[in-house]
Amino acid sequence: MTKVSRRNFLAGAGALAVAPAIIPVSALGKARPAPSARLNVGFIGYGTMAYDNIGNFLNNEHVQVVSVADCNKESGFYGYKSERLGGREPCRRRVNEFYAKKLNKSDYSGCNAYADFREMLDKDDLDAVVISTPDHWHVIQGIWAARKGKHIYGQKPMSVCIAEGRALADEVKKAGVTFQVGSQQRSDNYFRMACEFVRNGRLGKLQKIEVGLPGGYCRFSRAEEQWSQTPLAQPPESFGAAGFDMWLGPARKRPFIPALHYPMTWRNNLDYSGGMITDWGAHHFDIVQWALGKDDSGPVAVENLKSDMPAPDQIFNTAANYSFEVVYAEGTRVFVSNSFPNGIRFVGENGKEIFVTRGKLVTKPEELVREKLADNEVHLIKSGQHEKNFIDSVYSGEPTITTCEIGHRSITISHLANIGLRLGRAKVQWNPKAERFVNDPDADKLIARGLRSPWALETVRS
Repeated sequence: MTKVSRRNFLAGAGALAVAPAIIPVSALGKARPAPSARLNVGFIGYGTMAYDNIGNFLNNEHVQVVSVADCNKESGFYGYKSERLGGREPCRRRVNEFYAKKLNKSDYSGCNAYADFREMLDKDDLDAVVISTPDHWHVIQGIWAARKGKHIYGQKPMSVCIAEGRALADEVKKAGVTFQVGSQQRSDNYFRMACEFVRNGRLGKLQKIEVGLPGGYCRFSRAEEQWSQTPLAQPPESFGAAGFDMWLGPARKRPFIPALHYPMTWRNNLDYSGGMITDWGAHHFDIVQWALGKDDSGPVAVENLKSDMPAPDQIFNTAANYSFEVVYAEGTRVFVSNSFPNGIRFVGENGKEIFVTRGKLVTKPEELVREKLADNEVHLIKSGQHEKNFIDSVYSGEPTITTCEIGHRSITISHLANIGLRLGRAKVQWNPKAERFVNDPDADKLIARGLRSPWALETVRS
């Protein structure tokens, strides 16, 4: 990667205001906006996740969405039922139509579209970006944006390997920009309540934690031909050869394979992600870390690793069925399996339990949920809307609810498990302070990954 020096926000010319009283952040010549300033936001990648959260940016009165970068022009199969369009042109249309209606200006065309994210990041009037690309791109694009002085909302999982997560966290700290990891469960009241009950000892001494993650490989309602493992002679027209090469980016070069490269199924290949262990582990392990007060640390071992890990050369080579135990220094043990219900169960003393998942919080005894916290007890951050928390933090300079360091520490647990499974180990030991395995050079080799030229990270530790 070409080395990019961090620069301060410069005077931005030609920015289109939502209202006459609003000016872009970059015009102020500093990274933190005044209360009357507008935050110019660009999207890197527009697919399933960006489709879902762009509305919370468009509807925020402090934000103007000004650009999108996506190497895909326009194609289908996005969304969990393959019901949506993705790519730079659908995003541009959606943004322009939104502001045309809001401003009563039918010819509004203020959203610019780019095939290359680097071109978008070069714009001086861009203040912040939302990174919603496939997982193998998150760190490179995040570092590039940080060195350009852009504030960053980065979808989870934050990284595909431990070394790159550390590199991104270090770059974000050095640049002094705001970073929010898209681990939105921290902004959910049920998950916060569960963590507060655990932190305040309402379960007594914690006996164990159970984490249920999904297994298998989801088909996303696709037709049979879209699951073909036969490579196409040429990438789809919406990408073209250059666009698909950009999609691959730092991952190894290979032809377009429908079963692998259509939206979201790339999660099942270790070149691009880590399967359900990283996809959902990024969410649930983040809550475990929050409940245990381990945001700046992590476990010391992953034990009893079991899986049906496919051969490395398979198209889908992540674990579909698995179980393992995450162990912390003080003895807390987290039992993880795709056979458990999706969610987190905290088990305490005298039959006391909390089970939390999306939209549901169940306690034993039932009346436990009605207990109120005293003023002098631990009260965790009430974020509300995850995107708003990011925007508010850009203005205030206060940390987001899920900082880059927090996101790195949480996803590290998933990476530890995957490394152990890839090596066929029953156990791996970890030093969370040094961020190295304990007397295990073979495992240390998997802390980083090789990056295809010309993409490189000078700060990644080998």
